Amino acid sequence: MREVVTEHLRLVETGTADQITALYADDATLEDPVGSEVRRGAAAIREFYATVEPLETETRLVELRVVAGTAAFHFVIVTRPEGMTVTVSPIEVMTFDDEGRITSMKAYWGDADMRFG
Repeated sequence: MREVVTEHLRLVETGTADQITALYADDATLEDPVGSEVRRGAAAIREFYATVEPLETETRLVELRVVAGTAAFHFVIVTRPEGMTVTVSPIEVMTFDDEGRITSMKAYWGDADMRFG
């Protein structure tokens, strides 16, 4: 699970939406941020990551805990859309199946966790 989290963050920086989606189980769910629409299945998850794919992006893992098929981690993501810098500091919780694929991802962040520069 640690390796999947690390690979997920690496692919958010440099990979494609298809590569990131391949880390997820076929019927996985994604809720980013928590409280928004839950995306279900590969097509919906791919669509979500396609919005990040063209952006210049950096990620930095701050803290990671892995227990009983679940990973909780705090990280920083910096994107640069249209000449602006946006920094978000979410906490994500992922669950995994027996094959190590992500079955659910919830990202905990809100407006107070965003910085613009």
